[in-house]
Amino acid sequence: MFENYIAISEANKNFSNVAKRCDKFGEVIVFKNNKAKYILKSLDAQDSEMTITDEEKIELASIRVLKKYHKAFEELAR
Repeated sequence: MFENYIAISEANKNFSNVAKRCDKFGEVIVFKNNKAKYILKSLDAQDSEMTITDEEKIELASIRVLKKYHKAFEELAR
């Protein structure tokens, strides 16, 4: 039942075990301080929520450029 749950300390010691579980179950939930903290998903089990459109890719790229060169854009705007 809890085969796809793992403590972060165990995940750090044996990542290949985490990867095997992820292959088997599609995802592994990693606990830190007894709370679910991370989810590792297999890209082989990729579903529509992991797929983004070309427009979303462009939007993400533009956000990165704006963040990186924000000060330069402010200077140019003066």
